Amino acid sequence: MLQIRCKNNGITKSFPEGTSLLDVYQEFADELQLPYPVVSAKVNNASQGLKFRLYQNRDVEFLDAREGSGHRVYVRSLCFVLYKATQDLFAGSKLFIEHSLSRGYYCNFKKRSNEALTDDDVERLKKRMQEIIALDMPFRRTEATTEEAIRVFAERGFSDKVKLTETSGQIYTDYYTLGDTVDYYYGPLVPSAGYLKVWGLERYSDGLLLRVPDWNNPLRLAEKVDQPKTFEMFAEKVRWDIIMRLSNAGDVNKAVLKGHASELIQVSEALQEKKIVKIAEEIDRRYHAEENPIRLILITGPSSSGKTTFCKRLSIQLLACGLRPLSFSTDDYFVNRVDTPKLPNGDYDFDNIETVDYHLLEDHLSRLMKGERVEVPEYNFTTGKREWNGKKLRLAGDTVLIIEGIHALNPLLTRNIADSAKFKIYISALTSISLDDHNWIPTRDNRLLRRIIRDYNKGAYTAQQTIAQWKNVCEAEDKWIFPYQETADVMFNSALNIEFAVLRTHAEIILATVPKNCPEYSEAHRLLKFIHYFIPVSDKEIPPTSIMREFVGGSSFKY
Repeated sequence: MLQIRCKNNGITKSFPEGTSLLDVYQEFADELQLPYPVVSAKVNNASQGLKFRLYQNRDVEFLDAREGSGHRVYVRSLCFVLYKATQDLFAGSKLFIEHSLSRGYYCNFKKRSNEALTDDDVERLKKRMQEIIALDMPFRRTEATTEEAIRVFAERGFSDKVKLTETSGQIYTDYYTLGDTVDYYYGPLVPSAGYLKVWGLERYSDGLLLRVPDWNNPLRLAEKVDQPKTFEMFAEKVRWDIIMRLSNAGDVNKAVLKGHASELIQVSEALQEKKIVKIAEEIDRRYHAEENPIRLILITGPSSSGKTTFCKRLSIQLLACGLRPLSFSTDDYFVNRVDTPKLPNGDYDFDNIETVDYHLLEDHLSRLMKGERVEVPEYNFTTGKREWNGKKLRLAGDTVLIIEGIHALNPLLTRNIADSAKFKIYISALTSISLDDHNWIPTRDNRLLRRIIRDYNKGAYTAQQTIAQWKNVCEAEDKWIFPYQETADVMFNSALNIEFAVLRTHAEIILATVPKNCPEYSEAHRLLKFIHYFIPVSDKEIPPTSIMREFVGGSSFKY
């Protein structure tokens, strides 16, 4: 008999070898009384589907769709139901699940006939999805040799999955079936379609928006948020992918194997530089406009998006345009540490807008914009106090003021400055590569890997500590950054197509330091699993001015 400890309540019970997690849950269910339906579990801190069978003593934690890995299991399963519906109704059609958008997932759907998607098509797809869920069709996992999996994928025209599997280096590969439909997912699914009670499907632009449960209450749909500028930013990403002839990990791997890694890096960097030049030229044009010239540039983005390096590269291009950029740090306007707001657990909430003395900052900005000379503070991070050391600023001719920080687009900072005088930039690492047509890589994974590597290399935090903080970081972004991203004049994508191949060479050894007996191991294990899909590439070809250098080291900029 096995000894299985349920981490939800700390109780240990005995089970026969080969017992499934679903059987274990049913034994504990009455005692647990969890608030939301269970969709997956962690076994020794590694995510598993409920059909997973146990053959040794294990710790088990049951998860609903509020927890990260549980939410991913739910969404993956829902994507498979949508894919099956497209194949049942439109044989030979193609579904591309491209990226998160409007608190759902944008899907590009192409009929075999190339006819445009209609409202009637969407209603038929919804009806078929409802039928599949009502039938409670089971998801069945098959473990096969990689050669057999490649044959199965090739027979069905899955060129994306063939390329991914051929370059994975794995001996065995899992794939799933739902009825007579085959698909591949890099993580577990729910046991059957009947688990998927909360979802929606609607038209979005020329594609589909798959709506999913709310993170905080999985019994209701996440509230839709319109994001036209973010959508266009992703569309630009797709156009860049076409230029580079890359759309998924298999394409990247094939190119690397052919010796094209250096070229991919050079083209990716050139595309980013082209975008930065375009932004600088637009700022220069508006600076010299006869009416409503701009004087203030505001740059924001979530954690590890590359704001600092972007700001420096933009400053260089502005100099090339004949403008004189003056960087102005919101960090110097932090309140004294003793006055910093705190999180419920007692830690300082450094991401809160109240961490910044925005009343004083706003006053100084207004006076600078009027041409006045202003004495500005300097924040001493050692003592945790603001100091006045006689530092004075004044905007001279041909000078533009640049403010970079997580709150830069928050209107509280610049309420008394006319919108016409501001140029607002939002930057993020919008992952430009998927594993295959149905397995996207969350943009937050890109940034989390960057942050783990930077924190570790600087000696600031271990990988375990960075992962432990990440939930609070994401919650702060949802509250203080993302609500203002659509107010930006321009958005910039700081991710490179070959980025994960380069990050792998740094992240592997760092993620391996996370102990298996801690909660953070689950995330480290997941990140390791997906970066192994990419053939590693050395960072020696990454130029010293690259945004990636902010995270992997070797930048020519001073931070």
